Amino acid sequence: MDFKKDISIIIPAYNEAESLPVLFEEIRKIFENTEYDHEVVIVNDGSTDKTQEIIEGLFDKYPDFVIGIQQRRNFGKADALKAGFEEAQGRIVITMDADLQDDPKEIPNFISKINEGYDLVSGWKQHRKDSFVKNKTSKIYNFFTCYFSGIKLHDFNCGFKAYRGEIVKDLDLYGQLHRYIPVMLGSEGYKIGEIPVGHRKRKFGKTKYGLNRFIMGFLDLLTVVVLTKYFKRPAHFFGGFGTVSTLAGGLIIAYVGYLRLTLGNIGGRLPLLIFGILLVMVGVQLISLGLIGEMLVKNSNVRDEYLQKIKKIVRK
Repeated sequence: MDFKKDISIIIPAYNEAESLPVLFEEIRKIFENTEYDHEVVIVNDGSTDKTQEIIEGLFDKYPDFVIGIQQRRNFGKADALKAGFEEAQGRIVITMDADLQDDPKEIPNFISKINEGYDLVSGWKQHRKDSFVKNKTSKIYNFFTCYFSGIKLHDFNCGFKAYRGEIVKDLDLYGQLHRYIPVMLGSEGYKIGEIPVGHRKRKFGKTKYGLNRFIMGFLDLLTVVVLTKYFKRPAHFFGGFGTVSTLAGGLIIAYVGYLRLTLGNIGGRLPLLIFGILLVMVGVQLISLGLIGEMLVKNSNVRDEYLQKIKKIVRK
């Protein structure tokens, strides 16, 4: 891939008019004494304040390395990042939040880590400057994400990340999937790293965090786990649940049958018998669904594309 820049900085912004000028000047100071040819891509994610005016002012002042993208409405951070990734021209792509909580002084550390051979380097906010509730829910989220995905990171939710430029072009982001980029890339064999980063208190505006984001993020975690671990083998996912359900239902039916044979009656356990039959029916349906999924995958081009993707051909 032909890269026109060394570094691309992508900043999604939603109502961050006060923070953006300060952040941009901090970034500019980081690069003014380096030889890196860089660009700053600012994505206005449907802001209702003066964010767009700030972006246009920065572009007028620094047209050589400022790119402004304006989305028609607030689509969310995942879509904003995707828009930025599509425009980025850097060999290394760095993403950071616009609220000044990410410190641009960490940028050289990200670049050094990527140059060690990593495909993605994620920031780890060891000492978060957020509210008690946000800190605790983030720890719960990170625990479950690590447990279900098998990716060993301390802080999946940190927006301060660095990527090799070529891998961001194929990321299909929507909803809250930006939180699970390490999971998505890790499942495809990319090398994932992590570095501790400084974290600052929000200076302007207010947080966009809410309970709905926590709930939607959990649902997106289930989506990512299914797509990354079971997309090529649906029978393992549906069949696993189906087998457990069928066995549990079978044991219940056997127990009730034993009572009928030994005592002559089931002693008011008709609801238990019905529940056992229901478990068997649900289990059989899940197993059947998994087998149908396997047939669909086998007869589509998904498996061929997957096999082509994981092949590494070495020629003299």
